Amino acid sequence: MVEILHKLGIDTPNIIAQMLVFGIVYAILSKYAFGPVTALLEERRRRIAEGEDNLKKIRENLASSESQSADILAKANTEADRMIREAREAAASAGEAERQKAVAEAGSIVAKAREASEMERNRILGDLKRDFGRLVLDATAKATGKVLTPEDHARLNRDSLSQIANN
Repeated sequence: MVEILHKLGIDTPNIIAQMLVFGIVYAILSKYAFGPVTALLEERRRRIAEGEDNLKKIRENLASSESQSADILAKANTEADRMIREAREAAASAGEAERQKAVAEAGSIVAKAREASEMERNRILGDLKRDFGRLVLDATAKATGKVLTPEDHARLNRDSLSQIANN
């Protein structure tokens, strides 16, 4: 058997030495390389899951804010309709000149109410977009584990706002 191994160019002491060296290298790598790499991968997996949870919260906040702005707009429209109705009733009891004046005033009130509700809606959407952008940047920074440059911030804000607009 030794002759066959020698004819094949296999030297038994060298094979045993190589197997011993391989075992030592494998043990060292297992202790100092494989463990930290596995821990690093697990940390990244956890950060990604945390980022996904944050994104879910952001979406829920966005839906809640949109619902609130729709409620505010509906209340403003109801109030405007009530004011118009009251103005018409008041105009019916007054003379024709007073009636026309009341209708004009009601239109002005409606326009102001709509303008005020639109301004409130725009303010809420602006706040929401700013908060959403900040949360997306925070989540992205946590998920990627790197500090984002101002260019990264601007690009992520544009991408996020375009996705919101498309949804």
